[in-house]
Amino acid sequence: MNDADSIPTRQSLLARLKDVGDQESWRDFFDTYWRLIHATALKAGLTETEAQEVVQEVMIAATKKMPEFTYDPGKDSLKGWLLAVTRWKVADQFRKRTNAGEASRETHAAAGGTPALPGDESSRTATVERVPDPRGADIDGIWDGEWRQNLLRAALDRVKSRVNPAHYEMYHLNVVQGLSPRETARTLGVSTAAVYLAKHRVGRLMKAELRRLGKEGGQ
Repeated sequence: MNDADSIPTRQSLLARLKDVGDQESWRDFFDTYWRLIHATALKAGLTETEAQEVVQEVMIAATKKMPEFTYDPGKDSLKGWLLAVTRWKVADQFRKRTNAGEASRETHAAAGGTPALPGDESSRTATVERVPDPRGADIDGIWDGEWRQNLLRAALDRVKSRVNPAHYEMYHLNVVQGLSPRETARTLGVSTAAVYLAKHRVGRLMKAELRRLGKEGGQ
């Protein structure tokens, strides 16, 4: 049996997510997309804690939406829906940050402190307030870049768990890390022919997995 034969045909993830009790499928969904949401939130200017909250809130929204989600290539896509929700939740975090800052200044003034002047950073002591608020960040551009990276990472994770470990190691050194076939063979103590064979077998599965992930996301 070759590597391709060892991968069972999977029902569409979107179809399986309609069952909110399907824990395995929801874990698959979380493992596939949480890094994408997290990285986008961080690059938009949120702190680590805020980015984690965004991930949690997007996942909660997904559990409410997925049972009724229908994929229409002309209208809807998982990629577009996740982007819209992530954008909204990132904006929510900035709103919370602004409200917290205003409340802090009001409390300070009520306690007899000197009201902060516009542009006066001396009274802004909270860490979250010292982080720039780039609400003008190009969320769509950040998302597109992270989406591509996330698909590649997710495909690598899925393929790695289903192929011969030795074949994956050769593929990773050669294709992902960029070692030449000769360097890969020398590093692992195998023949160059074995490296080319592993690259072909694992590469074929990677292409199939990337197509499948892209289709699930609506690309």
